[in-house]
Amino acid sequence: MAIRYDLWLDPDNLARHHAVEADLERYFMERFADYPHIRLFGADPYDYDAPFNRLYDVLMARANDYCDRYWNYVPTPEQLNRTFFRAVGRSTKFIRDDNDGDSSRHET
Repeated sequence: MAIRYDLWLDPDNLARHHAVEADLERYFMERFADYPHIRLFGADPYDYDAPFNRLYDVLMARANDYCDRYWNYVPTPEQLNRTFFRAVGRSTKFIRDDNDGDSSRHET
């Protein structure tokens, strides 16, 4: 299997990698604006048909294509994942259920 990820092929080109990652985060934020509020996970975070999980899969594929077309760049899966979840953390479009598994948010 050939190495194809730009980060691996040219690890010292930090300026380009950072620029692509910043643009990816912006890209995800703009895509989130296209959707109504999105409930995070719900009762079963492993429900692959849940709206959040379907959105994740679709946006990962679209972001990969975007990077190829706009930047002529192949991001690593880790770069895509990290920038996606940074954007989720900054976005106001996501709603967390009370039973989301984060015990720090609940009174005991």
